[in-house]
Amino acid sequence: MYQPGDYKHVNYLWDDAYANTLDPVERLVYRSNILGDDQRITNTGGGNTSSKIMMPDPLTGEKVDIMYVKGSGGDLRTAKRANFASLYMDKLNALKGVYDSADEKGVKTEIEDAMVGMYPHCVYNLNPRASSIDTPLHAFIPYRHVDHTHPNAVIAIAACSNGPQLTKEIYGDEVVWVDWQRPGFDLGLVLEEALQMNPGIKGIILGAHGLINWADDDKECYELSLTLIEKAARYLEAHDQGDKTFGGQQYQALPELDANNILYTTLPTLRGMVSQDQRFIGTVQMDEAIMTFVNSKDAVRLAELGTSCPDHFLRTKIKPLFVDWNPQAEDVDALMAKLETGMAQYREDYAAYYNQCKHPDSPAMRDANPRVILIPGIGMIAWGKNKSESRVTAEFYNNAVAVMRGAESVGEYVALPRQEAFDIEYWALEEAKLRRMPPEKALARNIVMVIGAGSGIGESTALRVAKDGGQVVCVDLNADAAQATAAKLTDIYGMGIGVAGTGISGCGPAIGLSADITNRESVRAMLNQVLLAYGGIDNVIVTAGVFVPPDKSGHVSDDKWRFTFDVNVMGGYIVADEARRIWEEQGLTGTLVLTTSVNAAVSKKGSVAYDTSKAAANHLVRELAVELSPLVRVNGLAPATVVEGSSMFPRDRVISSLTKYNIDYSDAEETEALRSKLANFYAQRTLTKQPITPDDQAEVAYLLSTDAFSKTTGQIFSVDGGLHEAFLR
Repeated sequence: MYQPGDYKHVNYLWDDAYANTLDPVERLVYRSNILGDDQRITNTGGGNTSSKIMMPDPLTGEKVDIMYVKGSGGDLRTAKRANFASLYMDKLNALKGVYDSADEKGVKTEIEDAMVGMYPHCVYNLNPRASSIDTPLHAFIPYRHVDHTHPNAVIAIAACSNGPQLTKEIYGDEVVWVDWQRPGFDLGLVLEEALQMNPGIKGIILGAHGLINWADDDKECYELSLTLIEKAARYLEAHDQGDKTFGGQQYQALPELDANNILYTTLPTLRGMVSQDQRFIGTVQMDEAIMTFVNSKDAVRLAELGTSCPDHFLRTKIKPLFVDWNPQAEDVDALMAKLETGMAQYREDYAAYYNQCKHPDSPAMRDANPRVILIPGIGMIAWGKNKSESRVTAEFYNNAVAVMRGAESVGEYVALPRQEAFDIEYWALEEAKLRRMPPEKALARNIVMVIGAGSGIGESTALRVAKDGGQVVCVDLNADAAQATAAKLTDIYGMGIGVAGTGISGCGPAIGLSADITNRESVRAMLNQVLLAYGGIDNVIVTAGVFVPPDKSGHVSDDKWRFTFDVNVMGGYIVADEARRIWEEQGLTGTLVLTTSVNAAVSKKGSVAYDTSKAAANHLVRELAVELSPLVRVNGLAPATVVEGSSMFPRDRVISSLTKYNIDYSDAEETEALRSKLANFYAQRTLTKQPITPDDQAEVAYLLSTDAFSKTTGQIFSVDGGLHEAFLR
């Protein structure tokens, strides 16, 4: 064992003072979390841990041996007590007889799947957490604590042509090799036999899969995991090829500015290509590790082989799309042509893989588009159903690259045979897991940009679209306000899985950006940042607006008049015009919602510039609906006076209005209290007698961005509480 300060390739995180305050199950959760916190130890959602604990039987009160093991789904880094299945050890051992009986009849394939259905009969204390297929790997190892991890360093050995010999060289007699086989009941029996045949061993390398090790003390088990991983990592480090890694470099990385300019041009089209069946969100990676791979001489060969660890290709598909483009000699047009050709070939290859490997009862072929795209000089673009998933896809291919680098440094990298890969990808149990997932929300897989998101209606709209699955781009003239709204969304929904310690650039479910919508260059620069963050855009909601009151004589100066129209009319046009390129290059349907006002239909004293600009904005909605059809639906949201949280109602304007309408107030009252008084006054002018809130507007903006209004465009929707003066005439 190494001492805590000796580890170079993993993080030693065990804290005795904290661990000693925990009960046995909580210590298992703690051990799992600190293992999962280091991406070099195990990948997101991968690996599992267990502890065998004496617990009171709920019926008899007698102490019984119970195994707690990470259940199906979930992630070691974020796992809680509820993520662990609990099963009676005596009942798990009794399942061996059931399995052996079926095996004698020659139906092992069927019984492997059927055994998963037997685990609920072994559940302790009515625990609802579904058991993992790896349950037998833990149950049949005769030690109290077991860690099964997917460390890049160990998988590099497990995916190497001379893996068994390397295992012996690195570990001596402490660790033995077991050939690849699909996880399940039989593999658990194989591990049990390996321990019987090799008494005293501390761990097993599972060919093409990972590491499993054990101890009778949980801290000792944790430290053993780190030690075995550290030994493999140090061995690989000593044999690293340096400048000759992956055969050496064939291409040079483009300067970041040049690479970004190419991505601004290509990402919308690329997103449209991968989203032919369903929309995907992108993550771009351009760091040294991935660039070393994509620019190398061996990248084409290794990418074609695909990944080795089953956990990897379930996320990344059987292989990536490698675009054989020369960044030093070919232009963007050549890249686009090769992307189009490569995508078509990838789909053909995937269909051929499916047809060659499928069984009579295999599920139907899934989306044949790649999840990982590699471009020399530029880097990697990974795709997922949301930002979190695309980051995980990127993380997993990073793991695959690290595995290939290690394996190629000490031998020859070997991927899983295609049939084995297929049988895991299209495993009936995996299909059942997919079918159990809840239906996707209305704005899932959509990138929604809310302009004016720093306060008022825009902030409420950002919160509303995020609630139903949208990846939200919060835009405001005030950068701090935009970022504050994005931070609020991140606090609510989290960064998602696959973020900690990955080094993958990008963002979470929301990003905050600044833009001046009256300045085309500012809008274009903001949209470029959106492309790098998510890969495209689907829905745009503009809530930004300005009200400039006249002076005391009732006059509106020319510059204030111009400013009002610049923000309320031209700003919406510039946003639509700049987003148009992205929509058209994606080829995906989208929506645009412009916030106008019921004042557009009501003539009144004191707001001539504002009211006229909103009337123009109403017609802009209709014109853009024609211009952007049939790809983009354009509708208008027309609020009545929304006072609550509105940046257009600062304290001085509220006080001015209260004074104008002879409403009692005190200077000592909070601004929101004053706003509430004014809002209630305005409410009495409506038919419903209720104040209009930002949430009222957000709900309609959200609905107009969903398929609920898929056949509606060019319309203005008033959300005014019932102002009869604004009724259509």
